[in-house]
Amino acid sequence: MPSRKKTAMFASAFLTCVCSFVVICVVLATQHWVRSDVYFSGTNSTVTVRLTYGLFKGTCEQLVDAGLQVSEQDFQVAENLSSTKTRSTNTAIIIILVLSLLSSLLSSGFTCTNAVSNPYQTFLGPTGVYTWNSLSGIFVLIAMILFPVNIEAHDLSVELAHQCSSQQTLMGSAHFYGYSYWIMLLIIFLNIASIVIIWFYDHARYYKKKQQERPIENAPKDGILF
Repeated sequence: MPSRKKTAMFASAFLTCVCSFVVICVVLATQHWVRSDVYFSGTNSTVTVRLTYGLFKGTCEQLVDAGLQVSEQDFQVAENLSSTKTRSTNTAIIIILVLSLLSSLLSSGFTCTNAVSNPYQTFLGPTGVYTWNSLSGIFVLIAMILFPVNIEAHDLSVELAHQCSSQQTLMGSAHFYGYSYWIMLLIIFLNIASIVIIWFYDHARYYKKKQQERPIENAPKDGILF
C-alpha cells in the first residue's frame, strides 16, 4: 500500500487531471470560441454579419447601420466551409483536442492508480504522469495557435459570413475571442499543476532515499567490513 503522503499527492494530481478533462469537454461542447463582426457594403447602408461560433456550430446575425437585427440563424461550421485550408485546419483542431482529452484521461488513470497502489512498471509512476500531462498541454497550446491562424490568415469568419449573407462587397472584419477559447489556458495551468505536484513528491522521495544511503557512505570502512 502507498504511504499517506503519496496517496495525498497523487490524489491532488488526480483532481487536477480530472478538472483538465472536464474543461476540455467544455471547450469542445461550447460555441463561444469567437465573435466576429464582418462588415459588408449594402444598398445605402453597411451590413454587419455577426458570427458567434465554435468548432462545430454557431449563430449568425445580420445587422444594419442602426444596429437593427434583420435576421438570425444557426449554422453548422463544417457544412459551411468550402475552402480546403479552413476545413482541414478546423478538423485538425478537433483531432488535437480529442488527443488532449485522451491524454488527460490517461493521466487521470495513472494518478488514480498511484494513489491507491505501488505499480511495478516505471512508466506507470511519475514518468507516465509527466508524459501524459505534457502531451495534453502541448496539444492544447497547438489548438490555441491554430484557431487564430484559421481566422486571421485563412479568413474563416469571412468565409462563414459569405454563407450566411447574400452581401458580396467586403469592407472589413473584427474578431473577439470568447471564453471557450480562453479557458484553454486553464487546461495548460492544470497540466502544469499536476506535473509540479508529482515533481515535489518525486523530489522528496529521491531526497529521502539519499538521506537513507548517507549513513552507509559515511560509516568507517572497518565497520562496513565487520
